[in-house]
Amino acid sequence: MEKKLIPEHLKLATLDSQGLTQNTPFGSGKNAVLTALEHLGYIQIDTLSMVERAHHHTLWVRIPDFQADYLEKLVEERKVFEYWFHAASYLPIQDFRYVLPQMLTIKRGGSRYYNADPKVMEYVTDTIRNEGPKRARDFENESHKTGSWWNWKPAKLALERLFMQGDLMISGRSGMQKTYDLAERVLPSFINTTEPTPLEFAEYLVKTNLRAYGFTTLKQITHLRTGNDLKNNVNKVLQTMLEEGLISQGKIEGFSSVFVRNDVLDKTFDLKDSNIRLLSPFDNAIIHRDRIRQIFGFDFRLECYTPKEKRQYGYFCLPILFGDQFIGRVDCKAHRKEKKLELIHLHIENHTLDVELWLNPFIETVKRFAVFNNCESLILTKISPSKLSIPVKKELSGLKFKK
Repeated sequence: MEKKLIPEHLKLATLDSQGLTQNTPFGSGKNAVLTALEHLGYIQIDTLSMVERAHHHTLWVRIPDFQADYLEKLVEERKVFEYWFHAASYLPIQDFRYVLPQMLTIKRGGSRYYNADPKVMEYVTDTIRNEGPKRARDFENESHKTGSWWNWKPAKLALERLFMQGDLMISGRSGMQKTYDLAERVLPSFINTTEPTPLEFAEYLVKTNLRAYGFTTLKQITHLRTGNDLKNNVNKVLQTMLEEGLISQGKIEGFSSVFVRNDVLDKTFDLKDSNIRLLSPFDNAIIHRDRIRQIFGFDFRLECYTPKEKRQYGYFCLPILFGDQFIGRVDCKAHRKEKKLELIHLHIENHTLDVELWLNPFIETVKRFAVFNNCESLILTKISPSKLSIPVKKELSGLKFKK
């Protein structure tokens, strides 16, 4: 029997499950990064750098004392690894076996996206086995040797294919520069490397979604994954959990069937946190655009891939979460040489909200965000609606501070 679900309760439930209702939901320091990853399931990696990159930004929002080298250290300690979730991601090493189906599919030739010359793959593998970990640029240098019969591009393709099929793993990073090593030298010996059955894989996806979001749908569980077999197995897992009384099924406007953890349904939320949070466009909390639109009434999309003349809000907007509401977005750029964070265009979309309620928390958050981006001053270039220009610019523009 389907239960009547209250959107306001689900809104708080998903923010709470995402670690966005408390200041330090996962603790502090390096251990908090691992705890957050194990809870959320993954953190998306992205190369865009208008502000601090997405994987650091997403963790900083939840871990106030986050430092970029925490992730690098966890990779070196073999507690975290990189692979493809729905995009390039950091994942907890405990979940390694659940990427094996994709690795083995690619290894068996089941993907047309990772073509590489077998001879170059053999050369790259032998070089790393004999000489140790390598970066792509190491092979770029090799390609300039007299008599070389390969060049950098085939070597790069070989590295990517060997990584995607699991023969190589990323053993470390320097910024966005990856270092590859043999998987057998990176993966801890205690890790389960048994390929999960299709039903086990479906169970992993279901439980990861329910843990990280509090409620979910079939569409969200299978996000960017295809195949009727997977959908059928996900449905089997959901039915089993319904029978065991772990979850309930219900409907809310705009969604097909929604599945909710029963402990979430029974939980009372007392949101006293009125902080502002500036989220990355790739934050786990907003990756499902339908969820955010239907539950929060916030229609978000990243416009950096949209032609300039068709952009509505800006190139790289960050959603602004105030308590349990998305009140707008801000297009940002960190001018690193000048150590200045520019708020190119601040859009406040909740026009009924008194500016005095959100302005001071917003100022405190953007100051912290500027420091996070190694900036020492802030400038606000434009704000909408224009009637907010005087009070907001008075508080923000030219504001200087030290780290």
